[in-house]
Parts: sequence; C-alpha cells; structure tokens
Amino acid sequence: MAILPVGSYEQHGAHLPLITDTAIACVIAREVSAIHPVLVLPPLSIACSHEHGTWAGTVSISSRTLHAVITDIAQSLEASGIRKLVLVNAHGGNYVLSNIVQEANVSEPRMSLFPLSHDWKRARERAGLISDGHADMHAGEIETSILLHAEPSLVRPGYETADHDGGERRFLLTEGMKAYTETGVIGFPSYATAEKGKAVLASLVGDFAEHLRVLG
Repeated sequence: MAILPVGSYEQHGAHLPLITDTAIACVIAREVSAIHPVLVLPPLSIACSHEHGTWAGTVSISSRTLHAVITDIAQSLEASGIRKLVLVNAHGGNYVLSNIVQEANVSEPRMSLFPLSHDWKRARERAGLISDGHADMHAGEIETSILLHAEPSLVRPGYETADHDGGERRFLLTEGMKAYTETGVIGFPSYATAEKGKAVLASLVGDFAEHLRVLG
C-alpha cells in the first residue's frame, strides 16, 4: 500500500507559509508510516486553490489536472504491484479527490481518502480544540497547532493576534476567500498549542487503521 500526500501552494495569512497544507500532509504521512506498513510517496504540492487565487503567491492547477495526475500515479503504482493507495489530503479545496476515490473503487476497494471529515472532527475533540471545523477553516487553531508541534520553524510570530471569524460563508465557492477575510485567515490561531497539535496527530494515526481495514 502507498500513501500520497496532497497539499497546496496558497496563502495562509501572515503567520503560516504557502506550503502549509503540503507540510501538514507530509507530517501526517510521516506519522502514519512510523506505525503502519505503507510506502510514502513524494507530495503533490500544488493543487486546487482557486478560492485563494487573488492572493499573491497562490498557485493552482485545475481539478481536471489533479484528477489526471493522481490517476496516472495510481496506474503507475499498479504496474509495480501496488494496488492500494491512500490520498492524505490536507487542503479542503481539493474537492475532486472524493470523485477520484469513488471512481477508483467501482469494482473493489482500491483507494481511500484520509483524513475524512469524521477523522478531523474526532481529532479536534480528542485534542481539546476550542474551535470547530467550520469556524476554524484556514490558518487557524488546528493547522497552527500541528505545525507548532511538528514543524515549529514554519510558524511566524503574530499568530497570537491573527484570529478572524469568517461567519457563515454561504457563497464561498462563488465569491472566494476575499469576500470573508482581509488577512487570509479564517479561524482562531491564538488558541493553538504544540500539545494540541501532538494530540491531533495521535488521533489521526490511530484512525488510519480503519482505512487500512476497509482497503483490506
């Protein structure tokens, strides 16, 4: 079985880097591979970040391109005898990954998407995070906590005062992030701690076993 970290290259406010989602996907993959017998592939570091498209530094590819790249990777792995693939996704805007996984599993379980929303929710609860997944959407408590624990050099000073409540965000797909935040942050990084990040990762690593079971 192989796992493929999928991130993004997009703005994360002033306190986190453009590679935040890719770094988090790689951290999760690293932690999982320390416990479970999986092959970790190099990450896909540019994906679907169009909702951030007007911020300097953000780079995107189309959902069609991401679909094609992952399909090609899966076919190449199969040629080497690896028929199971887990996509470790750390960017919520990569919606097309759900379609890729569904298409891959028509005849038998071959691919899984991790973490699922249930995995993230349970990790938040176990780690004692204050914010929920909706309010803490981007560059907030959970992302900052994970990096404070696993890659603290990537977190700049200022996260303690960077909180922003983006509200309901009913038309995010139409209007993009700029309609709901001036700083690029939607969430509560001031709540972040390294201890919470460690607990989030421990929860995710434990829940990965279920994905292995389902894939057989």
